[in-house]
Amino acid sequence: MHLLPTLSTFFIILSAILVAIGWRLVIKKKYKQHRKVMIAAAYSALTFFIIYMSRTVFIGNTSFGGPDDIKLYYTIFLIFHIFLATTGAVFGVITLVLAFKRNITKHQKIGPVTSIIWFFTAITGVAVYLLLYVIYDGGKTTSLIKAILGT
Repeated sequence: MHLLPTLSTFFIILSAILVAIGWRLVIKKKYKQHRKVMIAAAYSALTFFIIYMSRTVFIGNTSFGGPDDIKLYYTIFLIFHIFLATTGAVFGVITLVLAFKRNITKHQKIGPVTSIIWFFTAITGVAVYLLLYVIYDGGKTTSLIKAILGT
């Protein structure tokens, strides 16, 4: 088992589940519980990010080890996931700042968009994990750029 990738994937899944619970709580007008759950979701996402970046800096990233005929599709999918994750993180920070500043009107507008982006980020992140560590054996562990480009 690949401990760090498995652990980081767990935390990204947990964050998405907590976001879904938080969304449900706000619909039920349970604002205090919503706040607590969404803060927990943010901590879970932050934990993912710390594990991921630590692994990237100290160990490197795993390149795709699957068949060459699908490597291009994997790379396009990975780039899409990275774009979603970056967008979701930026939206997440903005959404949290709006909530903490009590700018609820803007928070209510951007929150659902942020949640949907985050759900897709989690789903594509799990797919990347499965492709790298479960369905196929991972390739070499190397720098981030080399792992993305497959060199």
